[in-house]
Amino acid sequence: MVKIRLARGGRTHKPVYTIVAANSREARNGRFLEKLGQYDPNASEVLKDVNVDSIKTWIGKGAQLSDTVNSLFKKNGIKLS
Repeated sequence: MVKIRLARGGRTHKPVYTIVAANSREARNGRFLEKLGQYDPNASEVLKDVNVDSIKTWIGKGAQLSDTVNSLFKKNGIKLS
């Protein structure tokens, strides 16, 4: 199953998360299918370069949003339907 979730990057105490489409059996920071955007909790613009069209395409193919990604999109007003 494909999940749209966060992969952690950055450095100690300064995380930067990448929104990715990945197989649910892969490791959190492991192999992914496509990069879909970035989430930086420490920046003024929290979500950057979010590719809404690709996310809609993945959802159309049966991918599921993780709970965290879903709540991030709701808080920042990104509509997927």
